[in-house]
Amino acid sequence: MTEITGQAALRAGATAVVDESYSFACMRCGYGWEQSYEIEHHTDAEGHEFVMYVVDGQVVPSPLNRPTCQNCDGHLVRILGAGRVASAHDAELTSAPLP
Repeated sequence: MTEITGQAALRAGATAVVDESYSFACMRCGYGWEQSYEIEHHTDAEGHEFVMYVVDGQVVPSPLNRPTCQNCDGHLVRILGAGRVASAHDAELTSAPLP
């Protein structure tokens, strides 16, 4: 889900802030997690646009460039749309056991 926040959420130098959430699944250990980001859009002194990913007020690396598993530190991570990990977990809890 993407949502552009109001001007009050803008930090110094940001022209826009977009809230984006992703689901992640590690193909090495099977761990799944979700993370929301504030993506700040900026323009540098030469007029080039760039973005900064922020989590809990801290700038973090882009999750789209070599994501790392929070469980095993592996880099074979699949990025999914928001809510995919939660929906898979819910389906696992409600499915009937195999005979």
